[in-house]
Amino acid sequence: MAPLLGAPPPPPSRAGAELLSLPLASGPAPWAPLPLGAGAEPPSRPLVPATRAEVAMADPELQLVARRIRSFPDFPIPGVLFRDISPVLKDPTSFRASISLLANHLKKAHGGRIDYIAGLDSRGFLFGPSLAQELGLGCILIRKRGKLPGPTVCTSYALEYGKAELEIQRDALEPGQKVVVVDDLLATGGTMCAACELLGQLQAEVLECVSLVELTSLKGREKLGAVPFFSLLQYE
Repeated sequence: MAPLLGAPPPPPSRAGAELLSLPLASGPAPWAPLPLGAGAEPPSRPLVPATRAEVAMADPELQLVARRIRSFPDFPIPGVLFRDISPVLKDPTSFRASISLLANHLKKAHGGRIDYIAGLDSRGFLFGPSLAQELGLGCILIRKRGKLPGPTVCTSYALEYGKAELEIQRDALEPGQKVVVVDDLLATGGTMCAACELLGQLQAEVLECVSLVELTSLKGREKLGAVPFFSLLQYE
């Protein structure tokens, strides 16, 4: 299906309507399952009730972002639909709109309570610093293990085959500081959940996790438990 722009995630997909796929070891991959029998990307316009579509499409900034998300069937493996954010980064107007939309949401949700934005390795680094700058905040990095100098704390999380590890510098945060985690996409939620656990080791408070795109059929937000989650665009 096409994205539900600016709307809460849709109810679970009908049984048999999707092929379940898992993320690659490099982190959450920007793809969604292909509907059975489909070989091309979904329609470009959102298949949502008229009232919801009218509300969403009234936001020109959200339109700018949605129009720049490309879909590639059967990548990186057959049976998955890759959601490519590269055109958003290529177009300064669309990228600026994505940062503005995320920043406006966080201002409304948390006011001046946020201390830092935490960017997730690696595509979260594309949005984290710009979002932090828009909010007048600093940005901290959550990286794959072995990429940060000095004392660090580390956590691991399960992949389909084996495990992956994230780490953060031990002095990145003080106990009680409030953080928002940002990534480009939420798939199964494993990396985002691990990042929240890592921040908990530093006794920081995760106010919310945000992303540009959410793949709702993979139910990643459920893995985050009580941590609020927000996405600009939702795809099944």
